[in-house]
Amino acid sequence: MTQRALGVAAGLDEAVASARMNRYEVGVHEPDYGTALRVAQKLDVPVAYLYCDSDSLADLLLALYRAEPSVLSEVRRVLDRTQPR
Repeated sequence: MTQRALGVAAGLDEAVASARMNRYEVGVHEPDYGTALRVAQKLDVPVAYLYCDSDSLADLLLALYRAEPSVLSEVRRVLDRTQPR
């Protein structure tokens, strides 16, 4: 999907969609939360994915977001065992 198409799909004005998405992507500007949420929805990712500061964390978050409920239950069980008591 092009930056322009994504921006338009997320509700940005067609005339500025490409430029604004580019500025968001390279970090010149940050979208407000509502815009980030719409972009995330169009990309089918959790909005937190857009704010990850490492690729490995983003990959893990995306895997969890797309995981089957049974996998999420198992991950929760494993994580619960690792929490200090």
